[in-house]
Amino acid sequence: MQYDDRTRNAELPHNVIIEGRSRLSISGVEDVESFDENSVNLYTSKGMLTIRGTGLHMERLSLDTGELGVEGTIDGLQYGGEEAPGGFWSRLFR
Repeated sequence: MQYDDRTRNAELPHNVIIEGRSRLSISGVEDVESFDENSVNLYTSKGMLTIRGTGLHMERLSLDTGELGVEGTIDGLQYGGEEAPGGFWSRLFR
């Protein structure tokens, strides 16, 4: 089955659910730029999102369905205005 880029261009619905400041579920994730135990930077269908906290780790990630789960102590979320630049491969071959 050949990968179809047209399905990635459709805007995914974006939702954020925080459970007790220790678990975060996000939908509409298009790409994860970077992550470590203190921050996660990702692109969503609504722009750049930075998650800050301590002891953060990705519990699950599916770019096919646009879902991400993060566990740890969540201190804050911050949206930026940047749209996803085309994903991992476009950044790799600049």
